[in-house]
Amino acid sequence: MRQKKEKWLHIGYEVFSIHGESGLKIESISKKVGVSKSSFYHYFADRSIYIQELMDYHIEQSKIIAQKERESRNIEPDLINVLLTHKLDLLFNRQLRINKHIKIFEDTLNKTNVIVGNEFVTLWKKDLNLNLTNIQLYSLFELALENFFLNINPKNLNNNWMTEYFRNLKIIIQNII
Repeated sequence: MRQKKEKWLHIGYEVFSIHGESGLKIESISKKVGVSKSSFYHYFADRSIYIQELMDYHIEQSKIIAQKERESRNIEPDLINVLLTHKLDLLFNRQLRINKHIKIFEDTLNKTNVIVGNEFVTLWKKDLNLNLTNIQLYSLFELALENFFLNINPKNLNNNWMTEYFRNLKIIIQNII
């Protein structure tokens, strides 16, 4: 029974990551899960509960990413490898950004930005040897983050693109400073 609920969540997570909120159609997800549409209501009373559970799952995934960021020694290759391992989570976060006009998505985005962002900024500061105040660092981070999520998609999230992205970002940051 628990496995079916998890399957609903994992498939919904993937669908949201690629297609956003509009892709969360119970009928199409039930086909991917391989069960009837009515079984959805056995696990989730309604769509809003399902979406909340997807958001909770994403927050847990963000905690896992943050832990891996803490263990990373550098951006290239350590952090890049972490991010590539969590492509789906990055794409999910991208959809949260695109749909942040919806309160639950905005709230989840804000929570995950804090969870993942703090660890990233610490690594970024160390890796780039940045001598900036926290306010300056977080301002740059916000700009870089927005740019990153505007540029990623399921096709370009690969080692070459990610390496090039972070190398260019490093050059831009160094030129600003």
